[in-house]
Amino acid sequence: MKRAEVKKITPILFAEEIEPCIQFWTERIGFQKTIEVPEGNKIGFVMLEKNGMELMYQSFASVDKDNAVVGAAVRKGPSFLYVEVADIDAALAAIKGAEIVMPMRTTFYQAKEFGIKDPVGHYLIFAQQGASQKN
Repeated sequence: MKRAEVKKITPILFAEEIEPCIQFWTERIGFQKTIEVPEGNKIGFVMLEKNGMELMYQSFASVDKDNAVVGAAVRKGPSFLYVEVADIDAALAAIKGAEIVMPMRTTFYQAKEFGIKDPVGHYLIFAQQGASQKN
């Protein structure tokens, strides 16, 4: 049996409105908007990129138009992303004002991490591996 060669995996997060997420990822985390697709007077789809990493957001309206069968499923969310960072303190400063849902903690695997909700309710855990050994 021949196996499929996976080149990359890119998460797609869904929301009623994706504009606040674009601002969050570009202004606070330093991603660049590489693709934007309008949907009426809003943005229906966006691809964000930084250092070879990609993240996509798609509006519920865009999904409904694109694939109505999937439309109901994407509304069940939220999604959860584990985001490894080089500097946990810089990440915490960058997201200032976001809703903290998991205060900073040290894990048994020697990471320091905290969790937030993005502007549309998806959960993001930011983590710095080995950070507890450095402090």
